[in-house]
Amino acid sequence: MSSLIDADEISHETDFVWLEDFEQLDYVRQSLDRLPTRKGKPAYHRDGRMVGYAILGPDAKPSRASGTFRRRVFWLLPHDRDTEPDGLYAKSAPAEAIDPRTLEPRVKGYKTERSEGGPPSAAMQELGIQLPL
Repeated sequence: MSSLIDADEISHETDFVWLEDFEQLDYVRQSLDRLPTRKGKPAYHRDGRMVGYAILGPDAKPSRASGTFRRRVFWLLPHDRDTEPDGLYAKSAPAEAIDPRTLEPRVKGYKTERSEGGPPSAAMQELGIQLPL
């Protein structure tokens, strides 16, 4: 889950590679995967599709136990809002979902009203307020 990612776990990120235009997505799911390399497209073993992944800098150290690197992978499942706009997540988002517009290397990202399935309230629009959730 996004909230369980600690800043130190993503402190060696240098960039993201997006396989799709994230501006078109209300949310993406993120996870920390154990991968054999610091960069390059990782293998994908989930339902759905990978939409992006993190690149680690040369200072990132592999795990002593497994020799793998923890890297963020961004993905979507077949029943997510981008393919089923009126489905399960029409007015909500999965726990591990974040608004991809809030992402940067070394920044966890967060949920927004957009990622949660709703436009800002009229009062918030009038005041120009956008709150992260």
